[in-house]
Amino acid sequence: MTSVQIETVVIVGGGTAGWITAAAMAKLLPSSITITLIESEAIGTVGVGEATIPQIRRLNGMLGLDEDEFVRETRASFKLGIEFSDWGRIGERYIHTFGDPGINLASLHFHHYWLRARAEGSASSLWDFSLHHRAAYANKFGRMERVGNTSMTGLAYAFHFDAGLYAAYLRRFAEAAGVNRVEGRISASHLNSETGFIESVQLANGEQVAGDLFIDCSGFRGLLIDGALGIDYIDWSKWLPCNRALAVPSQKTEPLLPYTKAMAREAGWQWRIPLQHRTGNGHVFCDSFIDEARAAEILVSNLDGAPLSDPKPLRFTTGRREQFWAKNCVSIGLSSGFLEPLESTSIHLIQSNVSRLIELFPTRRFEPANIAEYNRRVGHEYELVRDFLILHYHRTDRDDTEFWRYCANMDVPDSLKAKMDLFAGGGLLHTEPEDLFRESSWAQVMIGQGLMPEAYHAMANRLSSEQLSRFLSDTGSIVERATAQLPEHADFLRSHCKADLQ
Repeated sequence: MTSVQIETVVIVGGGTAGWITAAAMAKLLPSSITITLIESEAIGTVGVGEATIPQIRRLNGMLGLDEDEFVRETRASFKLGIEFSDWGRIGERYIHTFGDPGINLASLHFHHYWLRARAEGSASSLWDFSLHHRAAYANKFGRMERVGNTSMTGLAYAFHFDAGLYAAYLRRFAEAAGVNRVEGRISASHLNSETGFIESVQLANGEQVAGDLFIDCSGFRGLLIDGALGIDYIDWSKWLPCNRALAVPSQKTEPLLPYTKAMAREAGWQWRIPLQHRTGNGHVFCDSFIDEARAAEILVSNLDGAPLSDPKPLRFTTGRREQFWAKNCVSIGLSSGFLEPLESTSIHLIQSNVSRLIELFPTRRFEPANIAEYNRRVGHEYELVRDFLILHYHRTDRDDTEFWRYCANMDVPDSLKAKMDLFAGGGLLHTEPEDLFRESSWAQVMIGQGLMPEAYHAMANRLSSEQLSRFLSDTGSIVERATAQLPEHADFLRSHCKADLQ
């Protein structure tokens, strides 16, 4: 039986995708498997996103990384959510936080109780009962698993970090765990004439690297999955029309915010990501509605600090591969698809795909059932994330530009329409096991962008009006007291994980 076991894994491409893959495999697979990563310093990486979601803590925990060291080494800050401004209507803003607003009661989500109170005349916002929202706007952060002896969960958080430093940090980890790094540029791929499997890749210097399993982390180029195997790309631009980005770092400003900003613009949106040493900025836009010169003007004129370089242009097409795993090649990262950085999902999709690959790790027979199951699961997760992103663009009352009129009136996938209709009727939400975003995330974005349910669940009527008022008042007080106990975000970093910026 051991004769059919995978012996060699070859990862083509470094960056975040390559080194996450290498680090995870080195940690979880037996040392008898040789792992080689090929990358070229001359090519560089895209490095679009520097913001993450809480699932990255699972990856870091699985690798056994010390969180304070990780934050120092990547010059990171903490993140409690994303502020969306001018998306539903100009002048309005909300935070999609990582935590549940309020406290769920008797198996019913808190927003139903809030909806009932609203129907009875309450003027409170859903976010008045959100610990994450209060802490974010107070510029506070602390590690808090639970709020005192209450049933309210503490702070769920992620990070803003320098993607290049993160890749370098994981490289050191992976190489120490036995991963062999080869410097070089791929010039050709050699396929078996009978099976079509990749047998080896050839470097520009003529060296050939053979392997059993190949992981394509070569970014948008898709050297193996596209270049060698010709797997087509499914274009989702009709739903996610933005296809360009300009990225530029700027000088850091105070205070150091514990959240990402996503500011809607005339034909797209602008991000602001605070790090310990600088601020990351970018403008994501659609070139059918605005030209690059105008996009650059909007970006630079809306920076909080002086730019540290010229804007770097990026081109992309939102979508995914028809197959993520074909023959003996698995595409991970940008080679497998691209869902724009609006909800900071890129790094999560890398780690979830690596996790699935390890779970379904094949033998040298490359069992078709393993491949089919991997493609099914990954494809479904891509579609669920896609729908969540489309929601931000489609659920808008903006009609001030051609871009926003297009987004508001475009046809959306039936899967998203069903979710929106279900919520609009009675505040109900249905999420699937592989849906990255929980009910509270869907509720926050829908309500935040103006999709207000016409009713609430009947179970919310189990409380009397007096009980409901006391429940909401008590919940608000719990949030207020918990926020007051938290340190300033900048103070927490200074005390626990201040980066060496020399």
